[in-house]
Amino acid sequence: MIEIGHLSLRFGEREILKDINLRIRPGEIFTLIGPSGSGKTTLIRLIDLLESPTAGTIFFDGQDTATSEAGRLAFRRRMGMVFQKPAVLNTTVAGNVAFGLKFRGVTGTEQEERVNKALRLVGLAEFGPRRALTLSGGEMQRVALARAMVTEPEVLLLDEPTANLDPVSAELIEDLILKINREFKTTIIMSTHDMIQGQRLADRIGVIMDGKLVQTGTSTDIFYQPMGQKIARFVGIEAITGGIVVENTSGHALIRVKDTCIEALTGIGAGKRVALYIRPEEVTLTPTDSLPPKSSVRNQIPGWIKRMVPSGPFIRVTVDCTIPITALITRRSCTELGFSPGSLVTAGVKATAIHVLPDEGENPVNKFIC
Repeated sequence: MIEIGHLSLRFGEREILKDINLRIRPGEIFTLIGPSGSGKTTLIRLIDLLESPTAGTIFFDGQDTATSEAGRLAFRRRMGMVFQKPAVLNTTVAGNVAFGLKFRGVTGTEQEERVNKALRLVGLAEFGPRRALTLSGGEMQRVALARAMVTEPEVLLLDEPTANLDPVSAELIEDLILKINREFKTTIIMSTHDMIQGQRLADRIGVIMDGKLVQTGTSTDIFYQPMGQKIARFVGIEAITGGIVVENTSGHALIRVKDTCIEALTGIGAGKRVALYIRPEEVTLTPTDSLPPKSSVRNQIPGWIKRMVPSGPFIRVTVDCTIPITALITRRSCTELGFSPGSLVTAGVKATAIHVLPDEGENPVNKFIC
């Protein structure tokens, strides 16, 4: 559908995007995530042909979009764009939705039918006569979606479409995005700062940092197998550094971190320095005095609760062990288990839940035995 090759954008001495290579598949929802200012919005605007790159190519269905103004307009008419802050005209809701149709010469009964269909799609069937400026932020964003969909685009571009909305309105927009994708097979490319939203909606995710596309993959790839410490930190995983692979037998490794030996699955050989990445929700906490005699969890690490921070319906628990461990557990579990700062606990982590990557620095000679 869309193929991007060696795409770069520079403003003066500042390089905004650097050598982006990406292929968007027909009918998928592709989500861009990354820190503020990383280049997500700029890439969306380049794909929509609102701006031109300094270098590189954008192909739409095998055709180069670097063509005449008339040619670029023809490509843009096959796409729809919804911005983070919806802009509405000082007219009726129906007039706003019909805006793109007027430029395409669609008038009369056909225009009215398509506007009504678009408003029904976004749940605003009765809002046609209302003044658009009287709507709430969530309603305005739904009008913007209807205005984009009324032209029946092949590609829908969304730039942080729920960033300024309350949770209820944001959920409505998310449901609409899924509905549009499933019912109309519309290819959707969106940027978001919301990690949960990215995981919920996307077929694939791309991570942009400092203008570079540093990783693409499924939500499992991105959130459980990050390709580096910077990506891991961004998706909520703190790296456990300073590990040394003591031995590795057919991918089952023993890794020494300080005075603790960890079992994990990796192809990295003995003697190599590694970093371990463990998602907090993959860690189980058990009061030390109530441990079962046997457990299928191979890594059992004793420690004490140093800090407990509420995180919605969960509690983020920092455990002071020989290595830093963070767990994410429900409030109810915390209460039932009697956890509080100072409680003695054992952190359990399955070998399969640990993502292992090479660590920076020289590879030391192994001097430890687990």
